[in-house]
Amino acid sequence: MDARKLILLVGALVVAAITAFMARNLMSGAPAPQAGAVPAAVQPQNTTEVLVAKRELPVGTILDAQSLEFRPWPKELVEGAYYVRSESDPAKLVGTVVRFPIPAGQPVTQGALVKPGDRGFLAAALGAGMRAVTVPVSTQSAVAGFVFPGDRIDLILTQSVSGGGDGPALKASETVLRNLRVLATDQKTDKQTDDKGNTIVNTYSTVTVEATPKIAEKIAVAQTIGTLSLSLRSIADNQGELEDAIANGDVEVPSDPKKEKEMIAKVARAPQDGATTFATGADVSRFQRSTVPTKAHDMGTAAAPGATPTPGQSFPGAATPRGPVVTVVRGNAETAVALGGKN
Repeated sequence: MDARKLILLVGALVVAAITAFMARNLMSGAPAPQAGAVPAAVQPQNTTEVLVAKRELPVGTILDAQSLEFRPWPKELVEGAYYVRSESDPAKLVGTVVRFPIPAGQPVTQGALVKPGDRGFLAAALGAGMRAVTVPVSTQSAVAGFVFPGDRIDLILTQSVSGGGDGPALKASETVLRNLRVLATDQKTDKQTDDKGNTIVNTYSTVTVEATPKIAEKIAVAQTIGTLSLSLRSIADNQGELEDAIANGDVEVPSDPKKEKEMIAKVARAPQDGATTFATGADVSRFQRSTVPTKAHDMGTAAAPGATPTPGQSFPGAATPRGPVVTVVRGNAETAVALGGKN
């Protein structure tokens, strides 16, 4: 081996030894990793935290605790109508109504919200094309006061149908309308709370609900027919009914996920006036009727001696004319006489 190759080999060994020595020192002297607190997010400079919409807020939206949040906003773009963290309490805005649409992530302005009790609050709470209708109720028919603004209810009509015959009238109740949103109770548009934040349950005599113009007409007529009662709906009912409607083919789900979400939200908010259900007195007690009372000859009551059925009617047990029939009129009385028979 010549001297040149020997020198290169020795040099390589020396460099490798030095590298290994330095790596060992670094590994042995490095401290063990320790768990530490995650540093808090540093607010960007020249910004101020303002209240923004966490999601899109259409007109008529009643705000809840999950609707708003504080986010940094450039100081030079902060306007006087914004809700700044140091000057605002989001809890006080719960229950207010959006007067103008607010896109997601955009600051909420004071003019875009209407507080309960302010002028125009009820009109702002109504959705597009909706109407506000007031329904008189009693303590028993209003779920003992446990219906509050923002809840959704079904409307039940109870009536007595007398018909035209003898005997007691038919007692019947019918769920005529579903998924109506409560706007106010006795002109109060927010829940009453005590000093500890607990909800105060009060009785009331009127309930204002949101309805389409056609449903508003039905409510007005229903008040003249019988007594109206409220049935409080569960939050999960809308989802179950939507799934049934999709399964039956009554609702078509769009392929676009965004349009599907909009469709689900629209269906959940829409009041319903079809597919009514009912119960009669016979469903509750065997001593009640199941049909409307009719005239004696239709109820199976024996006819009086010498009585003659009018055209199109017959008495149980009475001989029914066969063949052609002639109607004989004597004054105001009409008699059906079979041809070839005696009058």
